Amino acid sequence: MIHPLSDCKNTSIPQSTNIWQNVVVLPKAIIGENCNICAHCFIENDVKIGDNVTVKCGVYLWDGITLEDHVQIGPNVTFTNDKYPRAKQVFELQRIVIKQNASVGAGSIILGGVTIGENAMVGAGSLVTKSIPDGELWYGTPAKFIRKIDI
Repeated sequence: MIHPLSDCKNTSIPQSTNIWQNVVVLPKAIIGENCNICAHCFIENDVKIGDNVTVKCGVYLWDGITLEDHVQIGPNVTFTNDKYPRAKQVFELQRIVIKQNASVGAGSIILGGVTIGENAMVGAGSLVTKSIPDGELWYGTPAKFIRKIDI
């Protein structure tokens, strides 16, 4: 279902995926089956979203971001892809990968060049400045290891 108030330039969204109101999806983005892209999101061209992914309201997915299967992105999570941002300047794209079954809590900030491992969890409001290994809970500003997660 693609909400009539969205601006979906992509013609290959699966029937099982929901795109809600005020979402912009650029034409080359890849979005999998059974996803839920909530209101007020933006998805750029070089973005890959796997199956069964939820992206809550107010999330902008910039070029270079991959969300693998079964990922949960909380509301108002901020991603960056440019280490030294300057207006109207060419930059080196910093990719971000969120591995399968990982969750990112509301209001977190994920810096470019980071990978969040399988089954990992980022606590709400965290600032992720480095990669997080599989199956770990990280929290804080900057985010730090809290404990292993029992899966």
